[in-house]
Amino acid sequence: MAPASGRRSRVHIALARENEEPSMPEEKTQGAGTATAEAPGENTVQVTFLPEGKTVTFENGKLPYEDHGKEQSILDVALNFGIPLDHACGGNCACTTCHVWIKDGAENLSEMDDDEADRLDMAADLQLNSRLGCQAQITKPGKVVVEIPAWNRNYVSEEQH
Repeated sequence: MAPASGRRSRVHIALARENEEPSMPEEKTQGAGTATAEAPGENTVQVTFLPEGKTVTFENGKLPYEDHGKEQSILDVALNFGIPLDHACGGNCACTTCHVWIKDGAENLSEMDDDEADRLDMAADLQLNSRLGCQAQITKPGKVVVEIPAWNRNYVSEEQH
């Protein structure tokens, strides 16, 4: 069923996966970060930042940590991938400049603790899906959609340290 050139079509790969090739998805996820239409691997985190629509993917637990809020937090992810998200207090839950809205995937995030809830009480435009980017940690693989409110987007920030 393979084409004469020796390369398999996407349809053939999908059929083969269903029938007899369970190792194919693992091989396909080891690419050099190129975008594909295939579903992310079972340990992959996919975060989409709105309104830009920029989507980033990484392996759960493997994101380099550079002291941007809590490890693997929304702030940490944003800054690791060059997405501007203000954080006047350095990600220490002492301000609300990293306030974001979680549009989808809240079940993949840590529970909000009392310190974050108390701080969010002071945030502008508080919504039921509000979180502080420095405190909301991605705790398991899956998809998360985050909106950075218009009043919170600062594209002319200080240099990253």
